[in-house]
Amino acid sequence: MDEIARAAFDSFARARTPALVRFATALCGDPHLAADLVQDALEKTGMAWGRVRRQDDPEGYVRRAIVHRHTSVWRKLRRERLSAALPERAAHAATTHDAVLWAQLAALPPRQRAVLVLRYYEDLTEAQTAAVLGVAVGTVKSQTSKALSTLRGRASSATEGDVTWTA
Repeated sequence: MDEIARAAFDSFARARTPALVRFATALCGDPHLAADLVQDALEKTGMAWGRVRRQDDPEGYVRRAIVHRHTSVWRKLRRERLSAALPERAAHAATTHDAVLWAQLAALPPRQRAVLVLRYYEDLTEAQTAAVLGVAVGTVKSQTSKALSTLRGRASSATEGDVTWTA
């Protein structure tokens, strides 16, 4: 990579890293994993910067790399046996409506979660979301519908005393 390309990539990475970390955190729910996902995606982007910078949307390339890496990590972790109880946790931590919403979002399948994060958290259009995920617009629409239906079903099954997402 020549000095001009290196400077262009450094400028891009410095300017967009905070937004990419926010996106990755919303996608996976863990700020530490999000930082790793962004670092991996920027590393791959840096190696392909000559090709990526000629495209119209280098940030879209990085977002797609983050989503793909998150899916790979999720598949690996899915095979592990995780303990349901954490050894060091507070007796009764107070939950806010945001925490409940993030927990429900984290319980969705990865593709549905990615679609919701891109559409509503990152405020992308259906076409932009489809481009980031590398799927058809119809897939974005169907995954959004399924995810919202699942979240609505969980919200309606909540009892009167529970915290609601709109409270």
